[in-house]
Amino acid sequence: MNNLQKILGAVPLFLVALSFLNCQSTVTKSDDPEKPVILVVSFGTSYNDSRKKTIGAIEEAVAKAYPAYSVRRAFTSQIVIDHIYERDGEKIDNVTEAMDHLVSDGVKDVIIQPTHLMNGIEEKEMVSQIKPFESKFGSIKYGKPVLSSDADYTALVTILKDGTKEYDNPDTAIVFMGHGTEDAANADYARLADLFREKGYSNYFIGTVEATPSLDDVIAQVHDAGLEKILLLPLMIVAGDHANNDMAGDEEDSWKSILTAEGFSVQTLIRGLGEYPALRSHIVQHVADAMQ
Repeated sequence: MNNLQKILGAVPLFLVALSFLNCQSTVTKSDDPEKPVILVVSFGTSYNDSRKKTIGAIEEAVAKAYPAYSVRRAFTSQIVIDHIYERDGEKIDNVTEAMDHLVSDGVKDVIIQPTHLMNGIEEKEMVSQIKPFESKFGSIKYGKPVLSSDADYTALVTILKDGTKEYDNPDTAIVFMGHGTEDAANADYARLADLFREKGYSNYFIGTVEATPSLDDVIAQVHDAGLEKILLLPLMIVAGDHANNDMAGDEEDSWKSILTAEGFSVQTLIRGLGEYPALRSHIVQHVADAMQ
């Protein structure tokens, strides 16, 4: 019996090894420091199923598009990171940890690709955390958030319209719930809503949980449109706590409950934007733009 077994008593060594493996970071590390890295940065979610179908699917799409690169993961939400580790024993890097690992692994060339919807608080904090590391690499490039150029807004409207075509009926309001932010980037929600109307998609509406347009704004707009049926979907990369509880929950303050009390017939679709293949392709294109 070796010293480790003496310390652990009757605990089999294979269980110790399993525990150790469960605590490792989910980033994929290359044995070759010459191989460049794409670091995909997301806010994160503790909803394992949604994380796999959204963030995981985006990372897989990037890896498939660029096999010459290693793809790594970082989350910006420390609360999400801590919750996943405490519950599942799975370690996910925050941005600073991910950059430290890139440096210690001897990686020379890095592309940072966020899955953030807009250039808001999370995006700006991410950049500020990466800036001190820039001199440690041969090259470091930044991919843009989902909404960055005029073409991006048009592309997202098309993605959302095409992605909901099976529910698109003249008598149904298709309502997207965004997060909302105190940052100036919150104006992106109104810009998207205006673009839907400009394109003649008059039964599409956008509201936010924490800013404007508010749910009250959406209710007034749907009433004005004379629609009685509503399909609720998240306007977020993942379908996490906001989608499952604030949007589709059974509590009286959820959007579903409030809209039902308003007299609407409400259906919910808990599907994060990362589940849309066209959205994943859009992010892959942003990686290509960064490479150029």
